[in-house]
Parts: sequence; structure tokens; C-alpha cells
Amino acid sequence: MANIKSQIKRIKTNEKARLRNKSVTSAFKTAVRKFRDAQAKGDAAAITTELRAASKALDVAVAKGVIHKNSAANKKSSMAKAAAKAGAR
Repeated sequence: MANIKSQIKRIKTNEKARLRNKSVTSAFKTAVRKFRDAQAKGDAAAITTELRAASKALDVAVAKGVIHKNSAANKKSSMAKAAAKAGAR
């Protein structure tokens, strides 16, 4: 543990940010996983719903600075392409 007061504060701040980032990351990974599950089942309505939820979760992750906007755009694009191929939308 650090002895310097500012470093002790910094450690606490970093831990809060790490937990927040972990939460957001987990949320968007879960949303993408649900989309893939719906895609595997082939239910067009579920695919559309889960695509929308996953896109929103990715947008939140970008807004929070957890992932880069291009990374989110690539994920959303590939999911939309897969949804179109499955006949959803």
C-alpha cells in the first residue's frame, strides 16, 4: 500500500473505475451473447429485439469510455449483417 496521501486516493478512484468498467463490459458482453443465442434459435422477433438491446449496450460502453467507438461499430455492423442474413428486420 502506498504511503503518499494522493496515491492512496488515486488507488481508491482507480478501483471504483475498474469496477464500473467491469460492470459495463459484462453488460454488453451479455447482450451480445443473448443476440447470438436468439440467432442460433432462428426467431426473427427475438433477433430484432436482442440486436436493439445489444446495440444500446455497446453505445453505453462507448459513452462510458470502456471500448473504442470503432470497435463498437464493428460489432454492431457484424450483428446487423447476421440479423439480415437470418431474415430479421
